[in-house]
Amino acid sequence: MNHPQKPNNTFRLTALFREFFQSQQSAGILLVVATITSLLLANSSVSEQYVSFWKTEIGSNFNGFHLQHSLTGWINEALMTIFFLLVGLEIERELYIGELSSRKRAMLPVMAALGGMIFPALVYLLFNFNHPESISGIGIPTATDIAFAIAIMGLLGDRVPPALKVFLTALAIIDDLGAIVVIGIFYGNGFSSLYLILTAVICAILYLLNRRGNENFWVYLILGFSLWFCMLHSGIHATLAGVILAFAIPFKSGSPNTLSYRIEHKIQWPVTYIILPLFALSNTAIAINSEMTGALFSPESLGIFFGLLIGKPLGIVLFSLLAIRLGIASLSTSISKTMLLGAGILGGIGFTMAMFVDNLAFTDIQQIDLGKISILIASTTAAALGFLLLHLAAKAKNRAT
Repeated sequence: MNHPQKPNNTFRLTALFREFFQSQQSAGILLVVATITSLLLANSSVSEQYVSFWKTEIGSNFNGFHLQHSLTGWINEALMTIFFLLVGLEIERELYIGELSSRKRAMLPVMAALGGMIFPALVYLLFNFNHPESISGIGIPTATDIAFAIAIMGLLGDRVPPALKVFLTALAIIDDLGAIVVIGIFYGNGFSSLYLILTAVICAILYLLNRRGNENFWVYLILGFSLWFCMLHSGIHATLAGVILAFAIPFKSGSPNTLSYRIEHKIQWPVTYIILPLFALSNTAIAINSEMTGALFSPESLGIFFGLLIGKPLGIVLFSLLAIRLGIASLSTSISKTMLLGAGILGGIGFTMAMFVDNLAFTDIQQIDLGKISILIASTTAAALGFLLLHLAAKAKNRAT
């Protein structure tokens, strides 16, 4: 792949990180507003019309091509590909010139993310081991929502050290990469040999273009759409086309005149202010009834809740401390153990990625909705507890200094 040049100053990197952090902070606030609005509408006098609106079928099937989905389906299958493109570009930037470019610096969030995926899955498995109807949801509590987690961290402002913000952001980015791998491996279905071959051919072309340093936007747009279309019919989840395309676009130096930089900054606005709010609105259009509230103590719901609220922070903290003890990573002196735990609890905010996996894990609409409600409850609890703990840790550190 195209190898970037190492930058000789860090100011631009700090500015890029700040811009991404602020963008995700705005996205998190909008997600909260969109979610509350959607739940209120879905449980109001216009509930039936509102829920039905998101189920409206758009498109058609012709010549064997399945291009008909509900409005929610198009958001999840098509628009979210752009979200994954943004995530992929950010992962690429962090790997080349950001927090993950140095092995020593990368190992702490990498180990934290690894623990933050393994432990929630084990907690979910503990509750659902003897329940084959819900075992497929094991990937749901493994994902951290970048936007929500950063939004809560942002509320604390300068009371938390920049190193903690960088750690949580890097952790969430790696976590998203892990979720992408989980989606690609475990949540594909109905594989088509023809479209898998076509997908492989397009990926090979993209690889060659990357090696040659091609930066023609229109070439990548056409190939990106073709890749999405082939993956949509191949059985692999189509949104992964966004990640593949992100890594195919040459990074080079990562300077403002490169295609990778320009695309990342162009799509931040629509992803933050249009795509993610639409995702939240459509995926939380849930009419809550007594049957659903009674199921909140089911193995599926408890696995998600405790996976996010207990498994996440436990895995993040234990694997971080293990990495430090082994000497393969170090913790900034500005980050106390209490702050590390607070960041781990914020890692339990699942939302976007967790709901995305929830949509793929189940086919029964009641199971899907129950999963979403469980994610919302767990994420809200994690946000409140994480904020409170970090606030108290910051006050204690200020008193000590």
